[in-house]
Amino acid sequence: MIEEKIANLVEEKFAEEGWEDCFLVEVKLHGSHKLDVFIDSDKGITFKICQQVSRHLEAVLDEELWLGEKYTLEVSSPGTSRPLKLKRQYPKNIGRKLEVKQKEGGKEEGKLVAVSEAAIVLEKKVKVKEGKKKRNELVKIEIPFAQIEQAKVKISFK
Repeated sequence: MIEEKIANLVEEKFAEEGWEDCFLVEVKLHGSHKLDVFIDSDKGITFKICQQVSRHLEAVLDEELWLGEKYTLEVSSPGTSRPLKLKRQYPKNIGRKLEVKQKEGGKEEGKLVAVSEAAIVLEKKVKVKEGKKKRNELVKIEIPFAQIEQAKVKISFK
């Protein structure tokens, strides 16, 4: 399978010295001539990193012709529109707002404040009734990774 071969090539690159904080998120083949490779890093992805990974892949694709002579290769970070796929992506998003769909059907939205090996912690404001008055209170919600169906970073322009 081409996706597996590409994943192995990316992992080979990331095994080199100086690439330890980079990791593969996803390889997606569209048809037989368009390939998307999503990579990430604990410190953030730059254009230069994407360019170097792209050149590493192109060298093999051009020689082996896995996608034929004409193909489109895009190497990029997943961006905020794509869900978080790996536990390793969560820590760098601490402080950002997440929307988390749970496997049992519930949905939570709040600021990511902590990440452990087993779960994430979101903080959100809830209205609490005290007699006739309502006040906002910050609550923390722990969501085990096993319960997360999908988590996306929510961008706020406030």
